Amino acid sequence: MIIYGLSTCSDCQKAQKALEAAGKPVTFRDIRADPLSEDELAKLIVEFGDRLVDRTSNDYRALNDWLKNSEAEAQIAAKPKVMARPVIEDGETYYLGWTETVQAALLP
Repeated sequence: MIIYGLSTCSDCQKAQKALEAAGKPVTFRDIRADPLSEDELAKLIVEFGDRLVDRTSNDYRALNDWLKNSEAEAQIAAKPKVMARPVIEDGETYYLGWTETVQAALLP
């Protein structure tokens, strides 16, 4: 299982702790330190579309107008912090966020 997010993201930290406590093997990938490749990002865009961009964040609001009107791939490539997180990869299944629905799907 891989969690894509930021080391400073509280939801990412909660997800990692809960999954590890449940005995799940977890690899954490900080997308600032180790950015997503074009292929990885494309796969996530297919899965989540525009929901992959957190439009409520200060980082999104700080984007220039050109980037705000660009595709999600361009926004995340330019500013990885605008990616909604965490993204959890469990085999071939992807989850976005650490909501009750995601927790119910991943935790025993």
